[in-house]
Amino acid sequence: MVSTGKDRPVDQLPEALRRGIELCREGEWNDGLFFLGKIAQAGRTDVPGLYYSYLGYGIARCQNRAEEGLKLCRHAVKLQFYEPDNYVNLARTALLANARGEAVEAVRKGLKVDKNNLELQALYRELGIRQPPVLPFLARSNPINLLLGKIRARLFGPRAS
Repeated sequence: MVSTGKDRPVDQLPEALRRGIELCREGEWNDGLFFLGKIAQAGRTDVPGLYYSYLGYGIARCQNRAEEGLKLCRHAVKLQFYEPDNYVNLARTALLANARGEAVEAVRKGLKVDKNNLELQALYRELGIRQPPVLPFLARSNPINLLLGKIRARLFGPRAS
C-alpha cells in the first residue's frame, strides 16, 4: 500500500471523504470533520465541491469560524453549482455569519437547481423569503403592488418567480 508520508494510505482518502460527508449529513459534525480533516491534511486538491461545502459549514458551526467557512462554501458552489447541498450549506453558513441576504440568495439559487429539495424548502420557509414587488418601481406597500401580488400568488402560487 502506498503511503502519503503521514501514515495515511492514499487509497483510503476517497473512503475518508465519503465517510466524512456521510457523518455530516447524519448530524455527526465532529466525527465528520475528523474525516474531512484527513483530506485537508493530505493536501488533496482533487476533491469535489461537496467536500468544501461540508467542511465550510462544519468549521463555521463547530469551530465558530464563519468567515472561513463562507469562503469554503462559496468555493464549493463555484466548483459544483448544480449540487443542491452546496447551496444548503452556504445558506446555513451565511446565517451563522449574520449574512441573511447571502443566505436568501443561496436558497433562491439552490431552488432553481432543485425546486424539490426539502432542506432548501425548509430554509425558504424559515427565512420567510418574500417575492419582489410585482412593480419594483412602486413601494411594496403600494395598493397596486398589493393587489397584483395577491393575483400573482393565486395564479402561480406563493413562490412564483
